[in-house]
Amino acid sequence: MNRALTLHDAIVAGIALAAGIAAGLLLRAVLKWLGKHALRTRWSGDDIIVNALRSVVPWAALCAGLAAATAALPLTATVGRNVYRTLTVLLILVVTLTAARVITGLVKSLAQSRSGVAGSATIFANITRIVVLAMGMLVVLQTLGISIAPLLTALGVGGLAVALALQDTLANLFAGVHVLASKTVQPGDYIRLSSGEEGYVVDINWRNTVVRQLSNNLVIIPNVQLSGTNMTNFTRPEQRLTILVQVGVGYDSDLEHVERVTIEVVKSVMNEITGAVPEHEPAVRFHTFGDSRIGFTVILGVGEFSDQYRIKHEFIKRLHQRYRSEGITIPAPTRTVAFQQSEGSPIPHQREAPEPMP
Repeated sequence: MNRALTLHDAIVAGIALAAGIAAGLLLRAVLKWLGKHALRTRWSGDDIIVNALRSVVPWAALCAGLAAATAALPLTATVGRNVYRTLTVLLILVVTLTAARVITGLVKSLAQSRSGVAGSATIFANITRIVVLAMGMLVVLQTLGISIAPLLTALGVGGLAVALALQDTLANLFAGVHVLASKTVQPGDYIRLSSGEEGYVVDINWRNTVVRQLSNNLVIIPNVQLSGTNMTNFTRPEQRLTILVQVGVGYDSDLEHVERVTIEVVKSVMNEITGAVPEHEPAVRFHTFGDSRIGFTVILGVGEFSDQYRIKHEFIKRLHQRYRSEGITIPAPTRTVAFQQSEGSPIPHQREAPEPMP
Protein backbone atom coordinates (compact mmCIF):
# COMPACT_ATOMS: atom_id res chain seq x y z
CA MET A 1 0.00 0.00 0.00
CA ASN A 2 1.15 3.55 -0.69
CA ARG A 3 -0.67 4.71 2.43
CA ALA A 4 -2.62 3.24 5.31
CA LEU A 5 -6.19 2.12 4.79
CA THR A 6 -8.66 4.56 6.34
CA LEU A 7 -12.32 4.25 7.28
CA HIS A 8 -13.22 6.60 4.45
CA ASP A 9 -11.51 4.30 1.94
CA ALA A 10 -13.40 1.28 3.25
CA ILE A 11 -16.75 3.12 3.17
CA VAL A 12 -16.19 4.33 -0.40
CA ALA A 13 -15.15 0.85 -1.53
CA GLY A 14 -18.18 -0.70 0.18
CA ILE A 15 -20.52 1.81 -1.42
CA ALA A 16 -19.02 1.12 -4.87
CA LEU A 17 -19.37 -2.64 -4.39
CA ALA A 18 -22.94 -2.31 -3.13
CA ALA A 19 -23.80 -0.03 -6.04
CA GLY A 20 -22.45 -2.62 -8.48
CA ILE A 21 -24.51 -5.40 -6.86
CA ALA A 22 -27.65 -3.24 -6.77
CA ALA A 23 -27.18 -2.22 -10.40
CA GLY A 24 -26.78 -5.88 -11.38
CA LEU A 25 -29.98 -6.92 -9.59
CA LEU A 26 -31.91 -3.99 -11.03
CA LEU A 27 -30.74 -4.68 -14.58
CA ARG A 28 -31.56 -8.36 -14.18
CA ALA A 29 -35.12 -7.47 -13.14
CA VAL A 30 -35.46 -5.11 -16.10
CA LEU A 31 -34.22 -7.79 -18.50
CA LYS A 32 -36.62 -10.32 -16.99
CA TRP A 33 -39.47 -7.91 -17.73
CA LEU A 34 -38.18 -7.47 -21.28
CA GLY A 35 -37.98 -11.25 -21.65
CA LYS A 36 -41.71 -11.60 -20.95
CA HIS A 37 -42.49 -9.07 -23.69
CA ALA A 38 -40.04 -10.78 -26.08
CA LEU A 39 -42.04 -14.01 -25.78
CA ARG A 40 -44.99 -12.27 -27.44
CA THR A 41 -43.10 -11.52 -30.64
CA ARG A 42 -42.83 -13.89 -33.58
CA TRP A 43 -39.07 -13.60 -33.92
CA SER A 44 -37.23 -15.99 -31.59
CA GLY A 45 -33.97 -14.03 -31.84
CA ASP A 46 -35.05 -11.39 -29.30
CA ASP A 47 -35.71 -14.14 -26.74
CA ILE A 48 -32.18 -15.46 -27.23
CA ILE A 49 -30.58 -12.02 -26.91
CA VAL A 50 -32.54 -11.03 -23.79
CA ASN A 51 -31.82 -14.35 -22.06
CA ALA A 52 -28.12 -13.97 -22.84
CA LEU A 53 -28.03 -10.39 -21.56
CA ARG A 54 -29.64 -11.54 -18.31
CA SER A 55 -26.50 -13.54 -17.59
CA VAL A 56 -23.83 -11.09 -18.78
CA VAL A 57 -25.19 -7.70 -17.59
CA PRO A 58 -25.27 -8.53 -13.83
CA TRP A 59 -21.72 -9.86 -14.03
CA ALA A 60 -20.60 -6.74 -15.87
CA ALA A 61 -22.20 -4.54 -13.19
CA LEU A 62 -20.51 -6.57 -10.45
CA CYS A 63 -17.12 -6.28 -12.16
CA ALA A 64 -17.64 -2.54 -12.52
CA GLY A 65 -18.43 -2.29 -8.80
CA LEU A 66 -15.34 -4.31 -7.90
CA ALA A 67 -13.19 -2.15 -10.16
CA ALA A 68 -14.54 1.02 -8.54
CA ALA A 69 -13.99 -0.45 -5.07
CA THR A 70 -10.43 -1.40 -6.00
CA ALA A 71 -9.75 2.13 -7.26
CA ALA A 72 -10.91 3.54 -3.92
CA LEU A 73 -8.47 1.37 -1.93
CA PRO A 74 -4.82 2.38 -1.49
CA LEU A 75 -3.34 -0.62 -3.31
CA THR A 76 0.14 -0.90 -4.75
CA ALA A 77 0.63 -0.71 -8.51
CA THR A 78 1.32 -4.45 -8.80
CA VAL A 79 -1.70 -5.50 -6.76
CA GLY A 80 -3.98 -3.03 -8.55
CA ARG A 81 -2.75 -4.24 -11.94
CA ASN A 82 -3.36 -7.89 -10.99
CA VAL A 83 -6.84 -7.12 -9.70
CA TYR A 84 -7.77 -5.22 -12.87
CA ARG A 85 -6.38 -8.02 -15.01
CA THR A 86 -8.35 -10.63 -13.08
CA LEU A 87 -11.57 -8.64 -13.41
CA THR A 88 -10.90 -8.12 -17.11
CA VAL A 89 -10.35 -11.84 -17.65
CA LEU A 90 -13.55 -12.66 -15.74
CA LEU A 91 -15.52 -10.17 -17.82
CA ILE A 92 -14.03 -11.51 -21.07
CA LEU A 93 -14.97 -15.08 -20.12
CA VAL A 94 -18.53 -14.06 -19.29
CA VAL A 95 -18.85 -12.08 -22.52
CA THR A 96 -17.36 -14.96 -24.53
CA LEU A 97 -19.76 -17.53 -23.09
CA THR A 98 -22.68 -15.17 -23.61
CA ALA A 99 -21.63 -14.39 -27.17
CA ALA A 100 -21.34 -18.12 -27.88
CA ARG A 101 -24.87 -18.65 -26.56
CA VAL A 102 -26.31 -15.73 -28.52
CA ILE A 103 -24.65 -16.50 -31.83
CA THR A 104 -25.32 -20.24 -31.54
CA GLY A 105 -28.97 -19.57 -30.68
CA LEU A 106 -29.35 -17.21 -33.63
CA VAL A 107 -27.78 -19.79 -35.96
CA LYS A 108 -30.19 -22.47 -34.72
CA SER A 109 -33.12 -20.07 -35.06
CA LEU A 110 -32.12 -19.21 -38.61
CA ALA A 111 -31.66 -22.89 -39.48
CA GLN A 112 -35.09 -23.78 -38.09
CA SER A 113 -36.83 -20.90 -39.86
CA ARG A 114 -35.38 -21.97 -43.22
CA SER A 115 -35.53 -25.71 -42.73
CA GLY A 116 -39.15 -26.37 -42.00
CA VAL A 117 -40.63 -28.63 -39.37
CA ALA A 118 -38.46 -29.33 -36.36
CA GLY A 119 -35.27 -28.46 -38.14
CA SER A 120 -32.03 -28.42 -36.16
CA ALA A 121 -28.76 -28.25 -38.11
CA THR A 122 -26.36 -28.59 -35.17
CA ILE A 123 -23.29 -28.74 -37.38
CA PHE A 124 -23.35 -24.96 -37.94
CA ALA A 125 -24.22 -24.33 -34.29
CA ASN A 126 -21.30 -26.47 -33.05
CA ILE A 127 -18.83 -24.86 -35.45
CA THR A 128 -20.01 -21.39 -34.42
CA ARG A 129 -19.70 -22.21 -30.71
CA ILE A 130 -16.15 -23.58 -31.11
CA VAL A 131 -14.99 -20.57 -33.13
CA VAL A 132 -16.40 -18.03 -30.64
CA LEU A 133 -14.96 -19.86 -27.62
CA ALA A 134 -11.56 -20.21 -29.30
CA MET A 135 -11.45 -16.49 -30.08
CA GLY A 136 -12.41 -15.67 -26.49
CA MET A 137 -9.66 -17.89 -25.09
CA LEU A 138 -7.09 -16.22 -27.34
CA VAL A 139 -8.20 -12.81 -26.07
CA VAL A 140 -7.89 -14.06 -22.47
CA LEU A 141 -4.36 -15.31 -23.09
CA GLN A 142 -3.40 -12.03 -24.72
CA THR A 143 -4.85 -10.14 -21.73
CA LEU A 144 -2.80 -12.24 -19.32
CA GLY A 145 0.33 -11.31 -21.23
CA ILE A 146 0.84 -14.73 -22.83
CA SER A 147 2.02 -14.55 -26.42
CA ILE A 148 -0.33 -16.44 -28.69
CA ALA A 149 2.01 -16.53 -31.72
CA PRO A 150 3.86 -19.72 -30.58
CA LEU A 151 0.50 -21.26 -29.68
CA LEU A 152 -0.88 -20.59 -33.15
CA THR A 153 2.25 -22.07 -34.70
CA ALA A 154 1.95 -25.20 -32.57
CA LEU A 155 -1.72 -25.50 -33.43
CA GLY A 156 -0.89 -25.24 -37.12
CA VAL A 157 1.68 -28.04 -36.96
CA GLY A 158 -0.49 -30.16 -34.67
CA GLY A 159 -3.53 -29.54 -36.82
CA LEU A 160 -1.84 -31.28 -39.75
CA ALA A 161 -1.24 -34.40 -37.66
CA VAL A 162 -4.79 -34.32 -36.35
CA ALA A 163 -6.16 -33.93 -39.88
CA LEU A 164 -4.29 -37.04 -41.02
CA ALA A 165 -5.51 -39.04 -38.04
CA LEU A 166 -9.13 -37.93 -38.40
CA GLN A 167 -9.60 -38.17 -42.14
CA ASP A 168 -12.99 -39.93 -41.91
CA THR A 169 -14.29 -37.50 -39.31
CA LEU A 170 -13.18 -34.47 -41.29
CA ALA A 171 -14.60 -35.96 -44.48
CA ASN A 172 -17.99 -36.30 -42.80
CA LEU A 173 -17.69 -32.79 -41.37
CA PHE A 174 -17.03 -31.14 -44.73
CA ALA A 175 -19.60 -33.36 -46.44
CA GLY A 176 -22.23 -32.13 -43.97
CA VAL A 177 -21.22 -28.52 -44.52
CA HIS A 178 -21.38 -29.04 -48.29
CA VAL A 179 -24.85 -30.63 -48.10
CA LEU A 180 -26.23 -27.75 -46.03
CA ALA A 181 -24.48 -25.04 -48.02
CA SER A 182 -25.75 -26.41 -51.33
CA LYS A 183 -29.30 -26.54 -49.87
CA THR A 184 -29.97 -29.90 -51.49
CA VAL A 185 -31.07 -31.26 -48.11
CA GLN A 186 -32.28 -29.31 -45.08
CA PRO A 187 -33.63 -30.50 -41.73
CA GLY A 188 -37.35 -31.16 -42.11
CA ASP A 189 -37.07 -32.52 -45.67
CA TYR A 190 -38.39 -35.97 -46.56
CA ILE A 191 -35.74 -37.89 -48.52
CA ARG A 192 -35.26 -41.34 -50.00
CA LEU A 193 -31.83 -42.76 -50.76
CA SER A 194 -31.06 -45.18 -53.57
CA SER A 195 -30.06 -47.72 -50.89
CA GLY A 196 -33.65 -47.69 -49.58
CA GLU A 197 -33.48 -45.50 -46.46
CA GLU A 198 -36.14 -42.83 -46.29
CA GLY A 199 -37.70 -40.45 -43.78
CA TYR A 200 -37.64 -36.91 -42.40
CA VAL A 201 -34.23 -35.31 -41.86
CA VAL A 202 -34.11 -34.48 -38.14
CA ASP A 203 -30.56 -33.22 -37.80
CA ILE A 204 -27.31 -32.85 -39.73
CA ASN A 205 -24.41 -32.79 -37.26
CA TRP A 206 -20.64 -32.85 -37.61
CA ARG A 207 -20.47 -36.57 -38.41
CA ASN A 208 -23.82 -37.97 -39.56
CA THR A 209 -27.36 -37.20 -40.61
CA VAL A 210 -30.28 -38.38 -38.48
CA VAL A 211 -33.38 -39.46 -40.42
CA ARG A 212 -36.68 -40.27 -38.71
CA GLN A 213 -38.78 -42.86 -40.50
CA LEU A 214 -42.58 -42.77 -40.52
CA SER A 215 -42.46 -45.53 -37.89
CA ASN A 216 -40.51 -43.09 -35.64
CA ASN A 217 -37.33 -45.15 -35.90
CA LEU A 218 -34.10 -43.21 -36.37
CA VAL A 219 -31.68 -44.01 -39.18
CA ILE A 220 -28.12 -42.72 -38.79
CA ILE A 221 -26.44 -41.99 -42.15
CA PRO A 222 -22.81 -40.79 -42.46
CA ASN A 223 -22.60 -37.44 -44.20
CA VAL A 224 -20.20 -38.85 -46.79
CA GLN A 225 -22.77 -41.46 -47.81
CA LEU A 226 -25.53 -38.86 -47.94
CA SER A 227 -23.55 -36.58 -50.25
CA GLY A 228 -22.30 -39.40 -52.46
CA THR A 229 -25.48 -41.35 -53.19
CA ASN A 230 -28.50 -40.89 -55.45
CA MET A 231 -31.28 -39.29 -53.45
CA THR A 232 -34.84 -38.11 -54.00
CA ASN A 233 -35.98 -35.09 -52.00
CA PHE A 234 -39.77 -35.02 -51.75
CA THR A 235 -39.79 -31.57 -50.13
CA ARG A 236 -37.77 -29.53 -52.62
CA PRO A 237 -38.26 -27.53 -54.74
CA GLU A 238 -41.91 -27.77 -53.61
CA GLN A 239 -43.45 -29.65 -50.71
CA ARG A 240 -46.70 -30.40 -52.51
CA LEU A 241 -46.69 -33.41 -54.80
CA THR A 242 -49.02 -35.57 -56.85
CA ILE A 243 -49.66 -39.28 -56.36
CA LEU A 244 -51.02 -41.85 -58.78
CA VAL A 245 -53.71 -44.42 -57.98
CA GLN A 246 -54.35 -47.26 -60.45
CA VAL A 247 -58.00 -48.26 -61.00
CA GLY A 248 -59.79 -50.60 -63.43
CA VAL A 249 -63.43 -51.02 -64.54
CA GLY A 250 -65.26 -53.60 -66.62
CA TYR A 251 -65.50 -53.46 -70.42
CA ASP A 252 -69.25 -52.93 -70.23
CA SER A 253 -68.84 -49.68 -68.27
CA ASP A 254 -69.67 -46.26 -69.69
CA LEU A 255 -66.26 -44.56 -69.56
CA GLU A 256 -67.72 -41.08 -69.65
CA HIS A 257 -69.83 -41.92 -66.63
CA VAL A 258 -66.84 -43.55 -64.91
CA GLU A 259 -64.70 -40.46 -65.47
CA ARG A 260 -67.39 -38.09 -64.19
CA VAL A 261 -68.04 -40.13 -61.02
CA THR A 262 -64.33 -40.55 -60.30
CA ILE A 263 -63.68 -36.81 -60.63
CA GLU A 264 -66.52 -36.08 -58.22
CA VAL A 265 -64.95 -38.44 -55.66
CA VAL A 266 -61.54 -36.80 -56.15
CA LYS A 267 -63.00 -33.35 -55.54
CA SER A 268 -64.74 -34.47 -52.34
CA VAL A 269 -61.49 -35.98 -51.02
CA MET A 270 -59.45 -32.90 -51.93
CA ASN A 271 -61.89 -30.58 -50.12
CA GLU A 272 -62.68 -32.65 -47.04
CA ILE A 273 -59.56 -34.62 -46.04
CA THR A 274 -56.77 -33.00 -44.04
CA GLY A 275 -53.51 -32.89 -45.98
CA ALA A 276 -55.13 -32.74 -49.42
CA VAL A 277 -54.82 -29.83 -51.83
CA PRO A 278 -58.26 -28.26 -52.42
CA GLU A 279 -57.12 -26.34 -55.50
CA HIS A 280 -55.80 -29.51 -57.17
CA GLU A 281 -57.32 -30.10 -60.59
CA PRO A 282 -58.68 -33.70 -60.71
CA ALA A 283 -57.35 -35.81 -63.56
CA VAL A 284 -58.36 -39.26 -64.85
CA ARG A 285 -56.33 -40.88 -67.63
CA PHE A 286 -57.38 -44.15 -69.31
CA HIS A 287 -54.37 -46.08 -70.57
CA THR A 288 -54.73 -49.89 -70.79
CA PHE A 289 -57.02 -52.55 -72.28
CA GLY A 290 -56.31 -55.27 -69.74
CA ASP A 291 -57.26 -58.94 -69.66
CA SER A 292 -60.47 -58.28 -67.74
CA ARG A 293 -60.70 -54.52 -67.30
CA ILE A 294 -59.91 -51.10 -68.71
CA GLY A 295 -57.20 -49.56 -66.59
CA PHE A 296 -56.81 -45.88 -65.79
CA THR A 297 -54.82 -43.64 -63.48
CA VAL A 298 -56.25 -41.14 -61.01
CA ILE A 299 -53.98 -38.21 -60.08
CA LEU A 300 -54.37 -36.81 -56.56
CA GLY A 301 -52.69 -33.80 -54.91
CA VAL A 302 -51.22 -34.02 -51.38
CA GLY A 303 -49.70 -31.36 -49.14
CA GLU A 304 -46.60 -33.34 -48.19
CA PHE A 305 -45.21 -36.85 -48.49
CA SER A 306 -46.71 -38.50 -45.40
CA ASP A 307 -50.22 -37.25 -46.27
CA GLN A 308 -50.46 -39.56 -49.27
CA TYR A 309 -51.32 -42.65 -47.22
CA ARG A 310 -54.33 -41.01 -45.58
CA ILE A 311 -55.45 -39.54 -48.92
CA LYS A 312 -55.21 -42.90 -50.72
CA HIS A 313 -57.04 -44.61 -47.88
CA GLU A 314 -60.01 -42.23 -48.00
CA PHE A 315 -60.08 -42.07 -51.79
CA ILE A 316 -60.22 -45.85 -52.27
CA LYS A 317 -62.99 -46.22 -49.66
CA ARG A 318 -65.11 -43.47 -51.17
CA LEU A 319 -64.51 -44.59 -54.74
CA HIS A 320 -65.47 -48.18 -53.94
CA GLN A 321 -68.67 -47.07 -52.20
CA ARG A 322 -69.58 -44.69 -55.03
CA TYR A 323 -68.95 -47.31 -57.73
CA ARG A 324 -71.23 -49.75 -55.92
CA SER A 325 -74.03 -47.17 -55.71
CA GLU A 326 -73.58 -46.23 -59.40
CA GLY A 327 -73.48 -49.84 -60.58
CA ILE A 328 -69.91 -49.58 -61.88
CA THR A 329 -68.11 -52.92 -61.63
CA ILE A 330 -64.47 -53.54 -60.83
CA PRO A 331 -64.08 -57.10 -62.17
CA ALA A 332 -61.66 -59.61 -60.72
CA PRO A 333 -59.07 -61.04 -63.13
CA THR A 334 -60.48 -64.04 -65.05
CA ARG A 335 -59.01 -66.41 -67.61
CA THR A 336 -60.72 -68.74 -70.06
CA VAL A 337 -58.81 -71.99 -70.67
CA ALA A 338 -59.76 -74.02 -73.79
CA PHE A 339 -58.75 -77.70 -74.13
CA GLN A 340 -58.32 -79.07 -77.66
CA GLN A 341 -58.42 -82.86 -77.87
CA SER A 342 -56.05 -84.39 -80.36
CA GLU A 343 -57.25 -87.24 -82.62
CA GLY A 344 -56.96 -90.64 -81.01
CA SER A 345 -56.39 -89.43 -77.45
CA PRO A 346 -58.74 -90.72 -74.77
CA ILE A 347 -61.44 -88.47 -73.44
CA PRO A 348 -60.45 -87.29 -69.98
CA HIS A 349 -62.57 -88.75 -67.21
CA GLN A 350 -64.83 -86.16 -65.63
CA ARG A 351 -65.56 -86.43 -61.96
CA GLU A 352 -68.54 -84.90 -60.31
CA ALA A 353 -67.88 -82.47 -57.55
CA PRO A 354 -68.77 -83.85 -54.13
CA GLU A 355 -71.87 -82.50 -52.51
CA PRO A 356 -71.28 -79.94 -49.81
CA MET A 357 -71.41 -81.05 -46.22
CA PRO A 358 -74.69 -80.13 -44.47
